[in-house]
Amino acid sequence: MKVTFWGVRGSIPVSTAQVVRWGGQTSCVQVHHAGLGDVVFDAGTGIRGLGQHMIGHAAKRVTLLLSHLHVDHVIGLPFFAPMYAPGWQVKVGVPAYTSVDARGRLEAYLNGTFHPVRLRELPADPDIVPVRAGRPMEAVGGDGWHILPFRLRHPGGSLGYRVTSPEGASVVYLTDTQPFAQPGEGVMYGAEPTRAEKGLLAFLQGADLVVYDTMYDRDEYLERMDWGHSYPEYAASLCEAAGVGRLALFHHSPDATDDQLDAREVRLRDWAEGEGLSVAILGAREGLTLHL
Repeated sequence: MKVTFWGVRGSIPVSTAQVVRWGGQTSCVQVHHAGLGDVVFDAGTGIRGLGQHMIGHAAKRVTLLLSHLHVDHVIGLPFFAPMYAPGWQVKVGVPAYTSVDARGRLEAYLNGTFHPVRLRELPADPDIVPVRAGRPMEAVGGDGWHILPFRLRHPGGSLGYRVTSPEGASVVYLTDTQPFAQPGEGVMYGAEPTRAEKGLLAFLQGADLVVYDTMYDRDEYLERMDWGHSYPEYAASLCEAAGVGRLALFHHSPDATDDQLDAREVRLRDWAEGEGLSVAILGAREGLTLHL
C-alpha cells in the first residue's frame, strides 16, 4: 500500500516561485493498493493531476472521500478525469445524512452556474453516497478496504477517515480540524486526555500513517482558535499517545513559503526529540509517496 500527496495546501491554491518545492495545489491524497481500486481523500486542485495519472495506470474504479464541502476541498472535482472516462466506476462519499442530501450538496456546485458541467451530465455517472461519523463505508465494487469516518471540529463540520487495507495497514486522514482540547488541557500539556481526545486517540490507535491538518504555528493557533485548524505540536502529541508510526504535517497555509516550511519541519523534529517523542514526523510535499 502506498500513499501519494497530490495537493497539500489549505484554503486556496498558490502558484509562485516561493512554493515550488512543497507545492501549491489544495488537498488531495491518493491511497493505492495493487489489485484494489484507489481511495482518494478530497478533491482539491491536486485531483486534476491525479486523474490524469490514473487514466491508463490504475484499476478502473475509485472511491473518493470528501472531508467537507468547503471550496478548497471540492474545486477540482469537475476536473477529475475518471468522471469522464468510459468504463470507470466512481463512488463519492459526501458528509450527509441521506442520499438525496449528499447528491444535492454536490449539485449545488456542479449546477451549470458555478461550473458549466452539471453533476447529472458526468459520463461516469458517479455513485454519490452519504457518509456519517462512526458508520463504516464500503469502497466501490466491494473492494477489501475498511473505511471508517470520524467527526472533526471545523466550522460547518468535517469528517476524518481511517482506511485499512486487507492486510491491516492503515492511514488516517484528518483535515480540517481544530484541537480537541483547550489550551492548558489534555494530551498536549501532559494532562489526562479530554473526553473528546479519548475518542480521537481510539480512532488513531496504532495507525501506520496519520495525515493531520497543521495549518498554523502554535502562536497563530492561539490567535485563531475557532477557525477550525490545528498546529504541529498538538498533532505530534496525539500521535505519540496513540502509538502512531508516522505523522505527515498537512494543509499548509497558502502564505507559507518553501523556506518557512523547511524550517518548520526541522523545528518540530527538534521539539519532538526534546520531548522524547518516538513518532516519525515529516512534512507532506506535493508528489511525495510513502510506502506502508
